[in-house]
Amino acid sequence: MQHTEPETSVSSLPGKDMERVLAALVAGRSRVERLELGERTVWIKRYAGREGMMRMRAQSVLASLLREPILRPSPVLPPEQMIERELRKMAALSAAGFRTAKVLYRGPRALVLENLGRTLGGDMSDAKGEPAVHDGLLLRAATEIGRLHRAGLCHGRPHPRDFVIDADSSFGFLDFEEDPQAVMPLASAQARDILLLFLQIATRSLLPQTPGEAYAAWASRATPAAVAELSRIVARLTPLLTAMRAVQRVKPGQDVARFIAAVETLQRLADSPSDPVSGGGASQAAPSPNKAKTP
Repeated sequence: MQHTEPETSVSSLPGKDMERVLAALVAGRSRVERLELGERTVWIKRYAGREGMMRMRAQSVLASLLREPILRPSPVLPPEQMIERELRKMAALSAAGFRTAKVLYRGPRALVLENLGRTLGGDMSDAKGEPAVHDGLLLRAATEIGRLHRAGLCHGRPHPRDFVIDADSSFGFLDFEEDPQAVMPLASAQARDILLLFLQIATRSLLPQTPGEAYAAWASRATPAAVAELSRIVARLTPLLTAMRAVQRVKPGQDVARFIAAVETLQRLADSPSDPVSGGGASQAAPSPNKAKTP
């Protein structure tokens, strides 16, 4: 299927609002900026091009040493090409029936996007005193990623801050800067999606059964190739846990703790495919220092 870029609309912005947007584009420096206009909220997203080069080079070296495609970083592109890449992914999701933000303005180094509503991450923060509601949001995320994978797509960097649920329970996707399909097979890119999502699920869920239920929600909708690829990748990553635990003892960090918890949880779930709900849980995952203060 041939995809076109999502429609770029400037005419939907009144003249005064457009003036404010253009002024903000010139004056602002933050990578993502919220801008309140007369009757709407918009988001300005700027593209710098070569951010995180050292991290990506280190990631490339690690991927080569381990011969593991899932570790390859997405190509670093100039801002114009990063915008093109994000718009192509938005168009592909939109064509498949998934909700993405409307592009209100496109510049050479920035996009102005409509506000889809509160993010899943914000709703989770509000629901910390209601475990069933809080974890229900994580289950919805795993379900929607499974639907995305079944449609032959991937997100690239799924995180609660990149999902939106509006008042009528409609689910939306945000932030498509990464394109793992450019450097790995689709099944690997989809397995990478759920591994990254489990960095959050394994450490932020409040109920012990949630990780298993989230895995089941994803696996029942994802393709068999993606499920098999995730099992292969988890088996490949499991031997790294000893080294990662040693790193965590010497220099504790949230990223390492999340990685350990995600891989350990997914290992148990992959080993119990016939009963994924009882195969793991937050109470069984590696201790996480960010339980109470995850951003």
